[in-house]
Amino acid sequence: MLTLLRKIFTWWNQDTFGTRLRTIFFGKLVGTDELGNKYYESKSGKRWVIYSNTIDASKIPVEWYSWIHFTPNKIEKQHTLEKYNWQKPHQENLTGTDSAYYPNKNQDGIKKKYSSWKE
Repeated sequence: MLTLLRKIFTWWNQDTFGTRLRTIFFGKLVGTDELGNKYYESKSGKRWVIYSNTIDASKIPVEWYSWIHFTPNKIEKQHTLEKYNWQKPHQENLTGTDSAYYPNKNQDGIKKKYSSWKE
């Protein structure tokens, strides 16, 4: 019962009940990406994405980002873009996590550019 209520009233758990109904009745599946996100388009031209896990806008790869923002791209003509062997796989925003990038990180943690007078 709690899962049903969470699905109906919270937008951060993939989609709400209204989004689900709109997708069923008016949405046409355009494609999916390697992360499992599904991309839809209506007859009127509106586009939206249903995320596979938690909702985070940084989980949209570049080719689908340009599609959802109506930027001309090859994805309009073919739904799978070739990726070269030198291209890195898409990564979500890691800010605030342990995997975040710190430019002056050493073995003890983050290296400070100053020394505090109280220790």
